[in-house]
Amino acid sequence: MSTNDEKPELQNGDRDSDLHEHEGTAIQSTDNSKDDSSNLQQPIQSNGNDTAPEDVDPKSEEEVSDKGRPIESKDNAQLQKDEGSRTFTMRELLNELKNDDGDEVSEASVTADGARHSKKNTQQHTEKNSAAMDLINSITGSDEEGRSRQRILTYAARRYASAIERNSDDYDALYNWALVLQESADNVNPDTSSPSKDALLEEACKKYDEATRLNPTLHDAYYNWAIAISDRAKMRGRTKEAEELWKQATNNYEKAVQLNWNSPQALNNWGLALQELSAIVPAREKQTIVKSAISKFRAAIQLQFDFHRAIYNLGTVLYGLAEDTSRTGGTMGGHDVSPDELYSQSAIYIAAAHALKPNYSVYTSALKLVRSMLPLPYLKVGYLTAPPVGNPIAPHGDWKRAQFVLNHEGLQQLHNGEQRHMVSGDKTSNGRPVIKIDIPDIVSVSACADLTLPPGPSICIDTIHGPTYLIADSWEYLDTWLDAIRLVYTIFARGKTDVLAGIITG
Repeated sequence: MSTNDEKPELQNGDRDSDLHEHEGTAIQSTDNSKDDSSNLQQPIQSNGNDTAPEDVDPKSEEEVSDKGRPIESKDNAQLQKDEGSRTFTMRELLNELKNDDGDEVSEASVTADGARHSKKNTQQHTEKNSAAMDLINSITGSDEEGRSRQRILTYAARRYASAIERNSDDYDALYNWALVLQESADNVNPDTSSPSKDALLEEACKKYDEATRLNPTLHDAYYNWAIAISDRAKMRGRTKEAEELWKQATNNYEKAVQLNWNSPQALNNWGLALQELSAIVPAREKQTIVKSAISKFRAAIQLQFDFHRAIYNLGTVLYGLAEDTSRTGGTMGGHDVSPDELYSQSAIYIAAAHALKPNYSVYTSALKLVRSMLPLPYLKVGYLTAPPVGNPIAPHGDWKRAQFVLNHEGLQQLHNGEQRHMVSGDKTSNGRPVIKIDIPDIVSVSACADLTLPPGPSICIDTIHGPTYLIADSWEYLDTWLDAIRLVYTIFARGKTDVLAGIITG
């Protein structure tokens, strides 16, 4: 597609910031009631409901609600009786309280363990608690379910306020109270004079700040704190105040990842915050921030290959980068990655997200927009330097740069002058041998650093027949080849190859 062709706009829709499962503090989706194919849906934030790669069952995976942040706390916390200050997951807390008799428990029912503080210190916390409780008590839900939920949250808030008054250093109680405030913010009825969502989120941020000062290793607190800050930033549009809030959110996501590196959800949301920040900062800073967002989405995918939210979000950020480079007439970071190549890369990730989650309307709409940007009937076409067939350790001078094509069946080499079509054997129509790797035969795909290979960014595709080594033209192209091959294999492993085949063959 020529760069002069008019491209549809990528819109940064409002992201529903449902708290805590920050699997997506906010999955932003476009208005599904409108069949508007001219706009790409904006990124999807992750909630803690995203399953780890080894736990994913494509048959049982249900669509996550747009309100995707179930508030969760420490995974290893176990429910115990009479622990007023223990860190609960929000599900544990709600279930425990729903199963209660419904009578409010007196403060005396909560154990009074912990150090005693001076009357002055206690009074200060009592005043803070009163301000927060005033906000909680004035909330009215929009329906009976919301009102019932808010009664439970109000009870929980009293419980944590009591714990903090007894022990102001109880970071678990501070953290859990922040979660209650954050969840209550989503329960605010906009049609009443209840306190604003922003006031509740601001109060939650104060609790997270106190909790992390007392215990700087609470990665969950930094993560949910970043979600709360992000929600406050979204309310402020493209303002200087929003810019500062997005910067705070990215800093907290960074801390959460430093403390818990094995969190694809935190990496995905960090990428989203960077993407939002890039839309506000001066143009000279934008590309650096966008490239950082790309690296976060890619890191999330490397931790969980079937993380469709991060896959889709990577597609949207590449689409936006393609538009920017098309308008300026430049290339990405000074490297020879054209706008057309960026559009094609964007389409690969969006097609993969759709193949993994074919019933999700956001991905379906986006795919309609970008499918024509794929090198159909393939998912990816590009160049790699390859050894002679059957001789992976040939002298460097015998390696040749050749065109390769990737589809749902596998990766195959094409010789110069040959038309793009896959063959059933290991030779082309004129009898010349080619490198051909079938997707089901793949064991692993990785970058490698082997001094026996020609210089350049190298790929090792290990198969049941042995390894195949290839050299990419640049580090940028190495990443796109690795991602594309891994995604096709992941789609195969999840039993969705027929969906991908339908996308690229029509």
